[in-house]
Amino acid sequence: MPFLGLGVVRATLTLSEVEDQISSYLEQNETVAARSLPEVGCAVACGFLAFTLPKRLSYPDSPTYEFQESRYWSQQQALTRPSCRFAPASAQEVSLAVLTSRVTQCKFAVKSGGHAAFSGASNINNGLTIDLINLNKITLSADQKQTSVGAGNVWYDVYTYLQPKGLTTIGGRVSAIGVGGLTLGGGISFFSSRYGWACDNVNTFEVVFADGTIRDVSYSSAYKDLYWALRGGGNNFGIVTRFDLATYPQGNLWAGAKTFIYTPETEAAVNNAFYHLAINSPSDPDGQIIIAYAYAQAQGVFVIATDLQHATPVANPPIFENFTSIPGAVADTLRVTDLAGLTLEFNATNPGGFRQTYWTYTVGNDPDLMSEMVAIYMDEVNKIKDAPGLVPSAVYQPITTGMTKQFSKNGGNPLGLAGQGPLNGRSQAPLYTFMLLLLTLLLVVNIAISWSNAADEERVLAAGKNMVDRSVAAAKARGLDHPYLYQNYASQQQNIFPSYGSDNYAKLKAISAKYDPARVWQKLQPGYFKLG
Repeated sequence: MPFLGLGVVRATLTLSEVEDQISSYLEQNETVAARSLPEVGCAVACGFLAFTLPKRLSYPDSPTYEFQESRYWSQQQALTRPSCRFAPASAQEVSLAVLTSRVTQCKFAVKSGGHAAFSGASNINNGLTIDLINLNKITLSADQKQTSVGAGNVWYDVYTYLQPKGLTTIGGRVSAIGVGGLTLGGGISFFSSRYGWACDNVNTFEVVFADGTIRDVSYSSAYKDLYWALRGGGNNFGIVTRFDLATYPQGNLWAGAKTFIYTPETEAAVNNAFYHLAINSPSDPDGQIIIAYAYAQAQGVFVIATDLQHATPVANPPIFENFTSIPGAVADTLRVTDLAGLTLEFNATNPGGFRQTYWTYTVGNDPDLMSEMVAIYMDEVNKIKDAPGLVPSAVYQPITTGMTKQFSKNGGNPLGLAGQGPLNGRSQAPLYTFMLLLLTLLLVVNIAISWSNAADEERVLAAGKNMVDRSVAAAKARGLDHPYLYQNYASQQQNIFPSYGSDNYAKLKAISAKYDPARVWQKLQPGYFKLG
């Protein structure tokens, strides 16, 4: 078979054909061929891809490589150094990279937006990083009900494309977050109480399978089970190269943040307002809230940011009355704005270039429990508040009934939350607690900590873990604990998929074995959250 070099990739090669091509490549490179393939697997993979598609492959110290390395959010990811970076421009080129990794046994990572906190999530030391940066096409259907989005886009790209048309999709709330990672992990949106999470609004996934084939996966396809698994199953089933997203009319919003210096009185008012908004959310699914407790290191004070979003451009909607009436705000950005502008505001509160850690847990929404969790957060922050560059936050969001009602559409998703009470029907909770939970549903928590120096990593991670462990114990003592872990907020130390429930976890593993019997995504793509 003639060698397919210098930019030629046939759609699509088989594993045996790539083996032949790599054998031809090795015959032309005697120095490499003299060593065993396992020893030099990534050198062969990088060299073969560079020869085949020279404009797509970059090596350390080259301008392209260093530019792509700079586009990670966390310092841990940006300091991870792959043997080479490959930036495919089509699903066929992604397929070639997967098959090349299989032949050479070179481990790889896949990057969409690169917003994960920990090393190895979408970058890999001494391996091959497949950067989807060139898969950036966005296309709106003729009837304006679907937007096809390449997996290399960030959400700001999508919103700025759709915004002049008065449209949106259900996606991320921070401008620099990638389409791929957020959607495959679930994806809470500004509009989720009305339409569900991002994963619930994908009509079709274009997927590169472990055997190199490229297939459209939808609810009406032959891969209905895989479609279910992709809606929260992360990177365990293939590389998604295109998302066909349901598209909805959307104009400007009324949104922004009121920020307060922490006092016990303000905390009580905020926590009670949060509790009542969760109860009243069905009356106005256009309103959503994010509460962030944070420590301002320069001033040595704790602050409370109440981020309010309403999907209409009407100021001060009644759903937010309990928040807007709280006195003493030291900053207020509430205004009519467009979606892209709002995501830029959120991005400014999540700057890149620092060391990062995320943690998550889920509990029943109760103001007394929330107060106890805030006290735990503040106690743990006080132990590490001298760490240079420290910005620690505890972020609280309701999982509303509007969201969970959407979880069952198109066959449902594997998250384990659709149509369930917060305790998954556990009867050991006191009756008053169970009734309380039915009213308030759930609260998902994100512990987000950034800091400057690697020397502080151990104690910062310990503080994050303590915040989770102590808060979960407090919830359990009140009968308000819940097992669910939101993948997009999780630490590398947390085991995500068992939290979806034993039946869903078993089903995910069975689907993985069905479509990837060689366990390519588990063994050769070791980063992020694995089913094992």
